[in-house]
Amino acid sequence: MVKTLWLTDAEQKAWRALVGATGSLMAALDAELQSAHGMSLADYEVLVALSEAGDRRLRMSDLAAILHLSPSGLTRRLDALAKRGWVTRERCPSDRRGTYAVLVDAGYDALVEAAPTHVRGVREHFVDQLSARQLSNLAGALAPIAADHPANVAAACDEAREARDVDDAPPIRAGGRR
Repeated sequence: MVKTLWLTDAEQKAWRALVGATGSLMAALDAELQSAHGMSLADYEVLVALSEAGDRRLRMSDLAAILHLSPSGLTRRLDALAKRGWVTRERCPSDRRGTYAVLVDAGYDALVEAAPTHVRGVREHFVDQLSARQLSNLAGALAPIAADHPANVAAACDEAREARDVDDAPPIRAGGRR
C-alpha cells in the first residue's frame, strides 16, 4: 500500500490561499467583463491567445493546449465566439485534418474595447494588493510551476510568430500590454 504524504499545515495554508485567491480573482474579472462588455473571461482568454499569434490564427489543437481545454470544450467556446462574429475557422492548407481558429477584425475590436476593463480589474484585484517585492516573489515562486506546463501562451505564440515571420497588428497581451 502506498503511503499518502499529507500536506503540512504550512503547505495546506499555501495551497488553500492559492486556490481561494485564484478563484476569487477569476470570478471578479469575469463579472467585470460580463457587466461591461457581455464577454466572459473565458471568451477574453481565447481572443487574447489568438491576438498574440502572429497572424491571429492558431491550430485548434494548439489553442486547446494553451487554454487548458479539451477539443470539445474549445469547439463549444469557438462556436459561441463565431456566432458573435469574432472568430472563424479555416482549414489548414497543408494538412487537411487541421483547422485554424482565426480572430477576425470584429473580435480584435471587441478585445481592444474590453482590454482596459480587464487590465483595470487585474490592477485593482491583484497588482495593487501586493508590494513590488511580493509581486516579484510570487512570480518567482510560481515560475517553476508555469515553466513545467506545456501551454505557456507567450512562448507558444512567439514561436508561432517567428515561424511565420508575420508582422501583424500588435497583440493584446494577457496583462494588457501591446
